Amino acid sequence: MKIEIRLFIWLAPFFVVVGVLYGFFGGWSEPVGYLGLPLIGGLMAMVGAYLALQARHIDPRPEDDEQGEIDQGSGDQGVYAPWSWWPLVLAGGAAVAFLGLAVGWWVFYISLILGLVGLVGWVFEFSRGQHAH
Repeated sequence: MKIEIRLFIWLAPFFVVVGVLYGFFGGWSEPVGYLGLPLIGGLMAMVGAYLALQARHIDPRPEDDEQGEIDQGSGDQGVYAPWSWWPLVLAGGAAVAFLGLAVGWWVFYISLILGLVGLVGWVFEFSRGQHAH
């Protein structure tokens, strides 16, 4: 996590300085620029602080060891469903939701049903027991 912490903490002042310079050279006429860029810097600082706090509670990763070997990162990285169609159903529900914002609310309500079916299907894809596939 060392790299991620440094990235977020070091970029936070950059965005604040760029926001002030943007406001100065733009004549403070566009509030989206001179307010938005320092707010991005604040968000970067918050993410960096969160990662720094979490790094104290977990063991260092193999990526953080400068003398580490490649095989230290081997092993299970998680459980993934390589042949799952449920993310496609969920993405279709999101696409129909954006279509519903442009066409009409009744289409948006249909997308909620489609998205709920996709989410439940994806969550319970590896369900074991009475309702296993």
